[in-house]
Amino acid sequence: MPPETTTDRNARHDGWRTLQRFLPYLWPRDNPALRWRILVACGLILVSTGVQLALPYALKWAVDAMNTTGPRAIQFVMLTVLAYGAGRFAGVTFDNLRNIVFERVGQDATRHLAENVFARLHRLSMRFHLARRTGEVTKVIERGTKSIDTMLYFMLFNIAPTVLQLVVVAVIFQLNFGWGLVAATGLAVVAYIWVTRTITEWRTHLRERMNKLDGQALSRAVDSLLNYETVKYFGAEAREEARYAAATRAYADAAVKSENSLGLLNIAQALVVNLLMAGALAYTVWGWAKGQYTAGQLVFVQTYLTQLFRPLDMLGMVYRTIRQGLIDMAEMFRLIDTEVEVADAPGAPALIVRRPSVTFDNVVFGYEPDRTILHGLSFEVPADSRVAIVGPSGAGKSTIARLLFRFYDPQGGRIMIDGQDIRKATQASVRAAIGIVPQDSVLFNDTIGYNIGYGREGSSQGEIETAARGAAISDLIDRLPQGFDTEVGERGLKLSGGEKQRVAIARTLLKNPPILLFDEATSALDTRTEQEILGTMRDVARDRTTISIAHRLSTIADSDVILVLDQGRLAEQGSHAELLRRGGLYAEMWARQAAESDEISEAAE
Repeated sequence: MPPETTTDRNARHDGWRTLQRFLPYLWPRDNPALRWRILVACGLILVSTGVQLALPYALKWAVDAMNTTGPRAIQFVMLTVLAYGAGRFAGVTFDNLRNIVFERVGQDATRHLAENVFARLHRLSMRFHLARRTGEVTKVIERGTKSIDTMLYFMLFNIAPTVLQLVVVAVIFQLNFGWGLVAATGLAVVAYIWVTRTITEWRTHLRERMNKLDGQALSRAVDSLLNYETVKYFGAEAREEARYAAATRAYADAAVKSENSLGLLNIAQALVVNLLMAGALAYTVWGWAKGQYTAGQLVFVQTYLTQLFRPLDMLGMVYRTIRQGLIDMAEMFRLIDTEVEVADAPGAPALIVRRPSVTFDNVVFGYEPDRTILHGLSFEVPADSRVAIVGPSGAGKSTIARLLFRFYDPQGGRIMIDGQDIRKATQASVRAAIGIVPQDSVLFNDTIGYNIGYGREGSSQGEIETAARGAAISDLIDRLPQGFDTEVGERGLKLSGGEKQRVAIARTLLKNPPILLFDEATSALDTRTEQEILGTMRDVARDRTTISIAHRLSTIADSDVILVLDQGRLAEQGSHAELLRRGGLYAEMWARQAAESDEISEAAE
């Protein structure tokens, strides 16, 4: 992987700094074969350019020879014309061979950069992913990776040959026509570049706004479609269509301005190019009238300028493409440069779990600096015990799960597993030791077998089936026509809540961790399904350390120890019976839920 040099986030990332960061992907140190491909492609560029520069001579000789008569003149003209045709064919052949040789280089550079960005996104903290819209992030990656191949093509196969042709044509014009035509050509090229750069700089700002609006429209579309059910629940189809329409309308207005500015650029470029062409041809005709030049030299000048103008005509598009490519790539580098909030300590060892105990030692944490969630929280979960964590909403129950998985690091205190501070161990080993069944079990849009097998990489079909039986979902799978190959749909929406929870339990069983965490795993289920899932969870939790975060107290009444949180502090702890006798916060919560249950029962009767 190329070195991860950082870039100033406040600087414009569309210049040489971005290009320098990209060059290691183009010239990989660990892949000599790709570097040889680059050298061969550069050699083909030189050969193709040489052939194209020789073609005007063939036409000049043919036209001049046509002023004479005789069989030898006809033969010479015929040979030069055939040579001209063969040269054009050879130029096309060399250009395409160059593309064939270089294609692997461009694709590998694109692939490596895209893989690095994707890996970086997975290393970033939950805070980053909660703050960024998925649609915008994917659009940044898409634009950045697509720009790489185009940028490479234009930089190596358009700009480099154009510069070479400019130098050689200047020498040829000086030898045949003197410094006057060289100066005129040079002045026109400078004027062309200045016009192109000036207008393109203006267009760049329009393009940046267009990209921003494009990402906004996409993010709104993705957000709306991901929340399809919510939209239906509130009959908000028209509202969502109006929001999306507003975003697309703003994008369309920006796109119109951008395309209109392109028309202005093309007109300015054409003015410079055709003034040079007209002046050069008029100069040659003037010399021909004085007997200084031949008719063939008129064709000679016209052919060279046409060949020179062809890449120059593309210079505006090339400059815009490279400029925009650098901007798009810079957005991708910003993702790479995003600080990794939770990182492994240098040389961190793997967590070794012999006795799967969990300890929170004076833990202080808040998602924002001015809003503390946990205030010096301390408790211990002994190995092989069943501990429940309860409390009012906002007490910090789910925060405990996120801290245990190291989605965040606490601002103070320590979290230990088997007496080892998890901040000093690798994140992968910490997460390997914990299995979770969350409240909302989100599944991949794939098969049931794939989602269960996701619990452990490389698991066999037999192990997946065993996990399904352990989670009491094998009967359902057997009734399905496609069995384990049944598609679960986007986020698992083709399955019911209880079925999704059982798949999540099976996935965790396959992982086989020593510590289990149930984060309100039954709060969204009906009473009957909840009791079935609870029975399965009790079977799964046997011989493991289990932490259950719950809202319904009836689901955790048989726990060995119940921890009662209140405003980020440990208010009470003890067994169900002990806490009821104490008459504190837990007893109050139990009485309130019992009263609510009685009211529901009376209403049902």
